[in-house]
Amino acid sequence: MYNIMTKKEYEKYAEKIAPKSNVVRNTARAFVVGGLICVVGQVITNLLKSKGYDMDDTSNLTALIMILIGIIFTGLNVYDELGKFAGAGSIVPITGFANSIVSPAMEFKSEGYIMGVGAKMFVIAGPVLVYGISASVVIGIIYYLLNF
Repeated sequence: MYNIMTKKEYEKYAEKIAPKSNVVRNTARAFVVGGLICVVGQVITNLLKSKGYDMDDTSNLTALIMILIGIIFTGLNVYDELGKFAGAGSIVPITGFANSIVSPAMEFKSEGYIMGVGAKMFVIAGPVLVYGISASVVIGIIYYLLNF
């Protein structure tokens, strides 16, 4: 009736039908796309500095603009296609983080703005934020106690 496979037979079968990945091509794509995202950030920084903004304002505005670009591209489904093409190259920290916040929110938009978008917005990014904030509080307390 049923063909029962041993573990070894199953491993051979899975290896045979699994798609082969091209490591060199995938690495090159990730490098180029990640690099281009960083180049866009650098161009924005240079433009802001040329307009006379100081370094603090330039850094903050660049981060905000890159987040906005990530959000817009996610909303237009461009970022998902970029992720399929570039893999890890598309998760350059600031735009990838924006994408990870917006994607779940868009997925649950049909459930409403409060229970859908609002509740699901931090599904992926929430633990990162909680850990980051908690770690900063603990480190701040340790720093305070060591310099007391």
